[in-house]
This record gives sequence, C-alpha cells and structure tokens, in this order.
Amino acid sequence: MASAKIIIPCYNEEKRLDVACFRDFTSASHNITFLFVNDGSTDNTLRLLETLKRSAATKFAVLNLQQNRGKAEAVRQGFLTAVDSHPDYVGFWDADLATPLHAIADFLDVAEGRPDLEIIIGSRVKLLGRRIERRRSRHYLGRIFATAVSTILGVEVYDTQCGAKLFRVSSSINALFQQPFHSRWIFDVEIIARLIQARRGTELRQAEHVIYEYPLVEWRDIPGSKIGYSDFVRAGWEVFRIRNHYFRNREH
Repeated sequence: MASAKIIIPCYNEEKRLDVACFRDFTSASHNITFLFVNDGSTDNTLRLLETLKRSAATKFAVLNLQQNRGKAEAVRQGFLTAVDSHPDYVGFWDADLATPLHAIADFLDVAEGRPDLEIIIGSRVKLLGRRIERRRSRHYLGRIFATAVSTILGVEVYDTQCGAKLFRVSSSINALFQQPFHSRWIFDVEIIARLIQARRGTELRQAEHVIYEYPLVEWRDIPGSKIGYSDFVRAGWEVFRIRNHYFRNREH
C-alpha cells in the first residue's frame, strides 16, 4: 500500500482537536501517518499534541513552530519536514476535520489509479447522494472567489480553498514548497500558480493535466472557524498580488 504523511496545521486547537478520531483512524492497518504542526499556539495545543504523539509514536509526529507564522508557512514547513521520511504522498488536512479522515483513502485510490496525476484537491460540490453542509452565504462567496481565481490562473478550478489536498512526492512538486509563500491566506492558489509558472514553456505536463479535483462525499462547516467575512476581502487582495507576481508578463 502507498504511504502518505498528512500535515495537520494547528493554531490554538486544544478544545477543537478530535484526538479520539485520530487515534481511531490510525488503529486500522494502513500506511497513513500524521505530522501535526503547532503554529505558535498560545493555549495547550502543543501539550495535547505531544501526548498524542507519545500514544503512538509511529503514527504521529509533531513539529513545533515557536512563533505563529500563519497556515501557509505551517504547511510549508510541514511539507519540507514530511518529505524527509520519504513517503509516496504528502498531504494536508484541516485540523477541524471538516473533511473526514476516511477521505484520505479515497484520495489515495484516485492517485494510485491515475499515475499521471500529481495533485489531488478536495472539491465541495453539492451533489445528490453527498453530504456537503456549507452555509449558503459562504457558498456564494466561494463561487465568486473561484471565478476570480480561474480567470487569474487561466485554469478552470471549482474549489481551491477546501483544506484537503494530496501531493505525489517528486522533485518538481517538492520545489513548489522551497520558498515562503507570498500569501498567508490563499497559499493553495499560489501553489497552483507556482506549478503553472514552473512548467510554462517546458515539455513537462501542464497544470491542468496533473491536478485532479475530487468531489468530496462528505464535508461540513465546523463551528468556531477562524475565517471571517473580512478575510474574503483580504483574499481578494491576495489574488491580485499573486496575479502580479506570477502572471504579470504572461503572454496572451
């Protein structure tokens, strides 16, 4: 079975982190492990993570960032640490488990069945027979944002901001995480922008052929989200910055 290390960025997750869920998940016989990145939490998150690590040291690892550096940098540092253990895949998952852990196996099934794919991203598409519980206002704002992102990237993408993604480990994918992101909030978009920029004019397969949006079977809005409506405005500004940095000189 393919091996995967999943990064869980954590900032003040002491009261929200479902420790039992992680323990139950890792009790099954599979080759999925977790790297929790404590992003300078001011509560007892680090103590909680260290306790979890001691309960199953082969399944759980902890990377402690002394100062809060934002989710983008927490995930980047986690990725750089995760690849040192040479897994087949590295992913990241939101700590609130809005996307349930069992979906990791679905992502791996897609990746293993499609060796041409390098990035699998969760997509919150509300279809019959699926449980996508998302506030209507967030959904409409998300559609506006996704349209703007698709226009900037030149690639049709439905949902960049779902916190569930999986990457096939390779030198070209690893290179996307070598430098700090310009965006603290929408680094998911910046990852795709970097991939597009790196492969433009080369014989490598282009981004639209190696990224796969997987329609999630289940996703739910978890109370206590740290993202507010003002952050959508900030995200719009960061889309503009990404456009200027990566696509200012793009030929049309």
